[in-house]
Amino acid sequence: MDIAALSMNLSQMKIAQQASISVMKMAMDTVEVQPVDLTQMLEVNTKMMEQSITPHLGKTIDIRL
Repeated sequence: MDIAALSMNLSQMKIAQQASISVMKMAMDTVEVQPVDLTQMLEVNTKMMEQSITPHLGKTIDIRL
């Protein structure tokens, strides 16, 4: 194998490794964000369930002077 072909192969391997690392970083970022999104979704769903079960609570205020 000549020097030029070896250099090209090494360059291609380096690019492939960098691409793999970038994909892995993206996957790790996604894993970090998912629990936060899940927690927010559960909070919203809990509020919606509470309002559907007791829709009359919190709608009006009785005040006597």
